[in-house]
Amino acid sequence: MRIPPLYRKPSWQRFFAGAAIGGAISWCIFLFIFGTWQEKHTMLIREQKETIADLKNDIKIWQEEYKAMNKRNIEQLTVQTISVKITNWEKYNLDSFSIFQVEDSVKEDIGMMTAKDLETVYKGKDLIKKIIENKIVKLNGKSYKLEVKEMIIYTTLSIQLEIHFEK
Repeated sequence: MRIPPLYRKPSWQRFFAGAAIGGAISWCIFLFIFGTWQEKHTMLIREQKETIADLKNDIKIWQEEYKAMNKRNIEQLTVQTISVKITNWEKYNLDSFSIFQVEDSVKEDIGMMTAKDLETVYKGKDLIKKIIENKIVKLNGKSYKLEVKEMIIYTTLSIQLEIHFEK
């Protein structure tokens, strides 16, 4: 068996030469396109890695800030101070020291609400009101009752009272 003598025919020689050159050119084009795509995708992956690193850093910062804010909110959502103010003390010609003593005694009576969360204080607002209104105050030999006019419950429990003669 022998190989057919195609090497003598120039048309077959051109065909094989063209196939070899075409194969080499297509291989070069393939390498160029593949290299370009590979470079583009490598850049994309690098950018995505940087973005992921930045986002992880941002998440870490946000979590730390969130924890700090939660600590501050826990402190803020409790009653820190109690403010008591009697509004009509001039009507009965009472001195400011007596009024100060009455306000201070009311603060002592409801002092248990300090450091309680706002929900507990809100649920106990009727109890606070009854504690204050059932209190009889003796000033200058006369008996007075207190009446709650306004109560604001926030980090400062602010209560405005009016004083009246006991009946």
